Amino acid sequence: MSETTLSAEELARANLYGLIARLFYAAPDAALLEEMARMQAPEPESPLGRAWAELVGTWRGAAPEALEDEHTTLFIGTGKAEVTPYVSHYVLRHSTDEPLVELREQLLRWGIGRRPGAFEPEDHFSALCEVMRYAIAVQQRNLVEQRDFFRTFLYRGGVAFCDAVRDSEKANFYRPLALLARAFLEAENEAFALLPEELSRTTFR
Repeated sequence: MSETTLSAEELARANLYGLIARLFYAAPDAALLEEMARMQAPEPESPLGRAWAELVGTWRGAAPEALEDEHTTLFIGTGKAEVTPYVSHYVLRHSTDEPLVELREQLLRWGIGRRPGAFEPEDHFSALCEVMRYAIAVQQRNLVEQRDFFRTFLYRGGVAFCDAVRDSEKANFYRPLALLARAFLEAENEAFALLPEELSRTTFR
């Protein structure tokens, strides 16, 4: 199915997941920064809209080199990253927990595989956001399936990751992006909570 069959709301959700995935995976170049400045903002008075305005304001006029340096410092590092972008790190409670194994099994059920040349584990925050974009815009999975993946693999660890970026003393440009991503995750969680009770049955796992 093509993206043209999506509602405007669903397309906007997919696009925001995709943008967040792109920006946390690698620093934006000048062309993407210019495109972001022209993008239509979410509802201005909403938490998401305010977070978007702060992000665009902070990144306006920023040098791509400065963004790349901060991205490297925060998420790659020369030895250990300042903030790990792998969400399993934030949800592991016992040594026997295997969230990455469960994630890989679910991706296999959805027919989603690792892109050639990609070496990061599948629980990278950007990868999970990209899975949500793909589930919405390409596979067009129903809201229950989207909700179950979101709550099982993304929400808790994703919120903790965003908080870790927000709290890092080395985060400047990426702090407002973390606030935007967190506001979006909270908005998604609240929207999924409104699904009718008869749709609450888990559809996978």
